Amino acid sequence: MGAALRPLRYRNFAVLWTASLVSNVGTWMQTVAVGALVISRTGQASWAVLVAAGAFLPIGLLSPVGGALADRLPRRPVIAAGNLAQAVVAAIIAILVARGQAAPYLLLALVTLQGAAAALIGPFSQAILPDLVPRPEFLAASSLNSAQWNAGRIAGPALAGATVAVFGYPASFVANAVSFLAVLIALVFVRLAPPPGTQAGLLTSIRDGVRAAWAQPSCRAATISITVVALLASPFIALVPAVAYSLTHSASGTPGTGGVAAATAALTTSQGLGAVAGALCLPPLALRFGRGRALAWSLALLPPVLIGYGVTRSLWPAVILLFVVGLIYMGVLSGLQTVAQLYAPAAYRGRVLSVFFVALGVAYPIGSLVQGPVANHLGVGPTTVGAALLLAAISVLVAWRRPAFVRAVTAADGADSAALVPAELAAGSTLSVAGPAANLHRDSADHRRAAR
Repeated sequence: MGAALRPLRYRNFAVLWTASLVSNVGTWMQTVAVGALVISRTGQASWAVLVAAGAFLPIGLLSPVGGALADRLPRRPVIAAGNLAQAVVAAIIAILVARGQAAPYLLLALVTLQGAAAALIGPFSQAILPDLVPRPEFLAASSLNSAQWNAGRIAGPALAGATVAVFGYPASFVANAVSFLAVLIALVFVRLAPPPGTQAGLLTSIRDGVRAAWAQPSCRAATISITVVALLASPFIALVPAVAYSLTHSASGTPGTGGVAAATAALTTSQGLGAVAGALCLPPLALRFGRGRALAWSLALLPPVLIGYGVTRSLWPAVILLFVVGLIYMGVLSGLQTVAQLYAPAAYRGRVLSVFFVALGVAYPIGSLVQGPVANHLGVGPTTVGAALLLAAISVLVAWRRPAFVRAVTAADGADSAALVPAELAAGSTLSVAGPAANLHRDSADHRRAAR
């Protein structure tokens, strides 16, 4: 457990991590409140789906722009501006709801605007990780960030329910607006390195980032891997309400709304707890067995645990198995994200990471939209099992026919850093793009001295 919490010894990381935890709790409070609000006012679940999509889809659409900007603009003021914009939107929502003027289409527009701001500053937040912790702590820091997000998912919905019950819907949106101030205050005490900078145009910069991500073997393999996982495995998150309905229906024949809601809450909380546990367990396991081996085992175990979850026909066994799914899934997500962090060339880091998150942000909704109708016809359990079997088959085939691909994902840090970017990109840059390899041993030595 000590290895998992080690990044918190670094003041800048600890300050921003704590502030982001407060902000994420507020975000989850708004997510739950806005979904419940639109359903209560329209009686149509489709509006809740649209509002959720409005908050998420900008990640897939705007991350490349954010990545290109992250490599050319000062990061601290942009992160501050993005959080301030989200706070203002949350305050506007609170005012409109309090006045009874929050039509569903207006809520959709405002939530989408908020999601766009979050998507633009996302690559900035990811690109500053090397400024906060040394390279040996990347995996633990990434896992702690994931744990923080999932801790917000555990606390936020409970607080939203209590807040709405006692003070009404506007209070949840006010709480979210105030929560962004935590990040703004934290940024006052943090110093960040300037971005590498680039003279290329925005579209050229985005294109170069995509080419850099594709040219570097480990970044390319991590991006392809997260695309496949997001298409086949990640939709289990979107299907949780369907699983809750299916399990309560099989248990009672005619489930009530409260029964389905309670089952959904139990499953969602279980997954969040599993994700937090996975984020805390992964760094010690990686320290003992190696980062690559921990990721390989997480990828190998994900299909079997999904199959077990898919064949379950009772609620509480499903709750327990979803805890395990959340734990293993976090190992995959944090492990692949760490690969992208470690091997992204310094001059292209924001853009390379944006490509990774585009893959996740686009593949997950596509996979959910495909598996949803399939679940309507075949059942949610068989759909989850079928997707897990397909993921397992692809994993075995890749391991058999493409061992170099597996090595690119699970290699020791810096093992293949010679092919960081295309030659023409490296030639056109005035910055060293071999920093991750050249500085690995020095960073490790610095870390050991800091530990002492």
